Parts: sequence; structure tokens; C-alpha cells
Amino acid sequence: MFDNIGWPELLVLALVGLFVLGPERLPAAASWVANTVRTIRDYATGARDQLRQELGPEFDELRKPLEDLRSVRDLDPRRAVRQNLFAEPPADGTWSGSATPGTAAAATPAPPTNGTSAPAAPRAPGKPLGPGEIAPVDPDAT
Repeated sequence: MFDNIGWPELLVLALVGLFVLGPERLPAAASWVANTVRTIRDYATGARDQLRQELGPEFDELRKPLEDLRSVRDLDPRRAVRQNLFAEPPADGTWSGSATPGTAAAATPAPPTNGTSAPAAPRAPGKPLGPGEIAPVDPDAT
């Protein structure tokens, strides 16, 4: 619940509470906050257990989209670049270079870019370019 609050923030809150409430009322306020958080947590746990009991196995199916959303929330540009550019391809050779894992990349010849060169011959996915070989161009992507 308080994942983003660290020790420095808690120290600042405690000092503000000490100045605002004073040393004699601060322990009572802290115990009230702890009891309120505990009560809210118990209500949430009871509601979740009641939903699980009423929905049965459908409750897990209901939670799956929420977990997918949580994984999307964890994405950030730095992690995406690190994951996609610097990660090694699988050792078992299942990565084919296509956008979706498990499907082979379509080897289509590239159209001539300026009308002077012939289209490149289809190549096997994952095979590096030979010396003097022109890289295929996707006119829709450029």
C-alpha cells in the first residue's frame, strides 16, 4: 500500500506529527491510524474472501486481466529498451526474429527503392547478410 514511501518520508511525517500534535498526543494518533489501517485491511480481506467464495473458480479468471494490467503498469521506456535490445535471444533457437514469438518471420523480397536495383532474393530468417548484399527495406515502415 505504501510502496512509494521510504524512510526519509516517514521521518518527515513523524517530525510534522510531533510538531503539530505534540509529544503527548502523538502516540494516541499513531495508534488510531494503525487501528484504522488494520480495520480497512480486514474489510478488504473479507470482501475478497466473500467474492472468491461466491464466484468460485471464475474469481481467478477475473483476476487475470488485472494482473495483466499490473504488468503493463511496470513498463517503462528504460526497461523496454534494456529488455529488447540488450537481452540475449533464447538458447534453444525459438526466436525467429518475428514480432510474435513462435511464428516465423515472413521473408518477402524488398521492392526496389529507386527503380535501379532488383529486388533482393528471399533469405532465411536469422541468416546474416553477405558481403555486398543489400539489406531489405520495408517502404511502409520508413
